[in-house]
Amino acid sequence: MSDSEERETKPFKFVTSFDARFPNQNQTKHCWQNYVDYHKCILAKGEDFAPCRQFFHAYRSLCPSVWVERWDDQRDNGNFPVRLDQ
Repeated sequence: MSDSEERETKPFKFVTSFDARFPNQNQTKHCWQNYVDYHKCILAKGEDFAPCRQFFHAYRSLCPSVWVERWDDQRDNGNFPVRLDQ
C-alpha cells in the first residue's frame, strides 16, 4: 500500500453480554456459575431444552478447558463440591 492510498476503516462494535452478578474484570466466578447453572439446567430440563444452551456457551467461552475437564472428572467421581440435583 502506498502512502497516497488511504486505508478504509469500518466501525467495530464489540458485544458481550453483561451479567450484573459479576461486574468485575475477573470472570472466574462467572465461569463457575455458568458451568453449575448449565449442569443444573440439563438435569432439570434435559439436554434438548434450548435455554440451557446459553449457560453452555457462556462457560465454554469463559472457562479454561483444564478447569472444565477437572470439574467433569469430579462430577463423574461423585466428589463435585456442588449438588446439581437441587
